[in-house]
Amino acid sequence: MRSWLLAFLSASLAACSAGTDDGIVDVAFIAEPGELAAEGVRLSPAGQHVRAAVSTGLVRLDPRGEVVPGVAERWIVTDGGASYIFRINEFDLPGGSRLTAQAVRDALQRRMRQLQGTSLGLDLAKVRDIRAMTGRVIEIRLTSPMPDFLQVLAQPELGIGFGEQSVGLMTQRVQDDGLLLSPLRPELRGLPEQPGWDEVVRAVRVHPASAQAATDGFAEGRFDLVLGGRLATLPLASTGPLSRGNVRLDAAVGLFGLDVRRAAGFLGTIGTREALAMAIDREGLMQPFNIGGWIASTRIVPTILSTPAQSPSERWAALSLEQRRSDARQRVAQWRAGSGQEPQVSLFLPAGPGSDLLFEGLAEDFAAIGVSATRADTLDAADLTLRDRVARYASPRWFLNQFNCTVSRPQCSEDADYLVALALDARDGGEEASYLYEAEAALLGTNLYIPLGAPIRWSLVRADVEAFIENPWNIHPLFPLSRAPI
Repeated sequence: MRSWLLAFLSASLAACSAGTDDGIVDVAFIAEPGELAAEGVRLSPAGQHVRAAVSTGLVRLDPRGEVVPGVAERWIVTDGGASYIFRINEFDLPGGSRLTAQAVRDALQRRMRQLQGTSLGLDLAKVRDIRAMTGRVIEIRLTSPMPDFLQVLAQPELGIGFGEQSVGLMTQRVQDDGLLLSPLRPELRGLPEQPGWDEVVRAVRVHPASAQAATDGFAEGRFDLVLGGRLATLPLASTGPLSRGNVRLDAAVGLFGLDVRRAAGFLGTIGTREALAMAIDREGLMQPFNIGGWIASTRIVPTILSTPAQSPSERWAALSLEQRRSDARQRVAQWRAGSGQEPQVSLFLPAGPGSDLLFEGLAEDFAAIGVSATRADTLDAADLTLRDRVARYASPRWFLNQFNCTVSRPQCSEDADYLVALALDARDGGEEASYLYEAEAALLGTNLYIPLGAPIRWSLVRADVEAFIENPWNIHPLFPLSRAPI
């Protein structure tokens, strides 16, 4: 007891010494170094957070994950939701060029062309036309209403840029120990000057780090905030005495499950793949993590996002876990008898103690129906891999676009893609929802993706850090951390 207390006091003193306010908020992002300042439109979560700080779109997301003005001062929605009209904040950029509606239109069109072939590009499929109406007004017309359109438009990849110059909230400078982000003064963003600006704002320094280095640095007081935590690294979040009480979990919406990477051998038939899905005790998988409120799911689209007209239930809802496993055992036995082989599968999971626990749970569930599981060392050697992704917006369309044949060939269904395409031209919301529901049913029928539930996202937040709020999108903007008033 005495030795533990001495260790705690030692860590506390180190944190107090290292945590003196130097006017900089130090953020550790669990990511590879190259992810922070990545170019292009295929960004990791770390790259998305940095891009959102240095390149603002017409709208952006605030710490609550809600849409707020960006380049656009305000907007109206007309024509029953098929037309969005934005009034932009016209001003001179630091490089001398003028931010006008025409320039914003051209930048958006370039970005949308770059996004072709990505899931975000599919999310923008309803955009029919972008036009500059006057020097300060831009209109985006859709083929049909899309209630979540502003949420899509706020994604970091749609930030306004002109060559190497972006319209952002912060500037970035590469340092040896991370990326230093400094908030732009309001007058450089076309806003009124703010007296006392320099006395209020702070810079934000983002450090790429492994999960172990990030949690160690937080416990030692070197980091004020840790972002980018997933289930694979969750056990590291509360191991240090100073971390207890600072772990924050986002009630994230998205995909967390197993992709069938190689539909051969035991995984070569729909029935045997379904047997694996039926065998899993989803709630039991999460028990070692002690996560309250986690939502398990056997579907691709969470049932809470479906319309009342469909009101789908979870798969196999009428069967108990043991009844499901009994059915699955019969399928496994039939495959064994027909093939003369022992059924086995290999899983590739990201490194981390959380993945170790997840593998143990899955292996136990598969063993319950007579299937042995091994841990693959590489992605190419695996039959099953983990899909762990947070949604961009709360619509069945996002979930279905993740499995489109242009972006996820091994797990896709051409029938599902066809139905999603029909939904784009649906006459009303009810018809659109019906097509999307049928598309999910087509995907589920292939059993090329085994849903487990909602993705897990965690952060470590020191008590004096402001502007951090849990939200379903796991978006924690860096600009508000600077305490900038505007």
